[in-house]
Amino acid sequence: MQRTVVLLSDGELHREGNTLSFKGPGGKRFVPVENIHDILVFGEVQFNKRLLEFLSQKEILLHYFNHYGYYMGTIYPREHNNSGYMILKQAEYYLDEERRLVLARSFVNGAVQNIRRVLLYYKNRGKKVEHAMEQIDQLSAELVILDSIPTLMSLEGKIREIYYSSFDTILENSEFIFERRSRRPPHNELNALISFCNTLLYTAVLGEIYKTHLDPRIGYLHATNFRRFTLNLDIAEIFKPIIVDRLIFNMIGKRMLQKKHFSQETEGLYLKDTARRRVLEEFENRLRTTIRHPRLKRNVSYRRLIRMELYKLEKHLMGETEYTPFVAKW
Repeated sequence: MQRTVVLLSDGELHREGNTLSFKGPGGKRFVPVENIHDILVFGEVQFNKRLLEFLSQKEILLHYFNHYGYYMGTIYPREHNNSGYMILKQAEYYLDEERRLVLARSFVNGAVQNIRRVLLYYKNRGKKVEHAMEQIDQLSAELVILDSIPTLMSLEGKIREIYYSSFDTILENSEFIFERRSRRPPHNELNALISFCNTLLYTAVLGEIYKTHLDPRIGYLHATNFRRFTLNLDIAEIFKPIIVDRLIFNMIGKRMLQKKHFSQETEGLYLKDTARRRVLEEFENRLRTTIRHPRLKRNVSYRRLIRMELYKLEKHLMGETEYTPFVAKW
């Protein structure tokens, strides 16, 4: 099984023969490349062109973040699976407003349905989220009549605002109060955690796109513009509730994260290294977690579910099977 390598401390990353070595505060350690999916760099890490050539050869993505855990970019190896045919198909569906709208609506619908599944899960465990569910049901009924991407995104924003307002009810933890969604900088601990985990999901989806014939620069719900990648943002919307939000609820509920794990600086609030390491471990565990797939009748991991979502999109673009988003059944 492939894994993600995380570099939290400062140091040097080099190629040594047919493997990698990282020299940090704890000394030098070797990192076999055979099963590396991607590398996440949070510390001040030095490397050279020889390393980048090696990562490209081994088809390993390198994502780097700043001191506060904000995603800065990805060193994306040469696209080995990209095909001219698929890029043309992606562009064709993007430029056709009606077909682009169908896909964008599907992504929003998948996100909303999974939001509802999360709320239902906690409703069944005694949390008072019925009012939020009713409001979301009323708004989601408008999905079929909306006729533009901006109105779709506006509706999704309203639904997520209602959904986020239920976090305090679900968590019942005075150290983690939602208040309102804030990003750069996040205004409180819960927003900092949501932003950090969402970023991890974006990079995970990007890594899975690399294994397909799809081009990550062409998205449908999120406009294809001067941003480097957009398709990963589209697909991530579907999985945020069942991967990111459930992870956050679980970690806070088990007191794996507390207020002391965050630090306030002039640039904003961010997770300390110990907490960041803990979140990264739990996130990777979440991606490895398997569920029973209703159609395949076998267990598949959440990471595999993301890849399967991309394969479904490929088939839709090729005109083979109409795309329907994954919706959790638990």
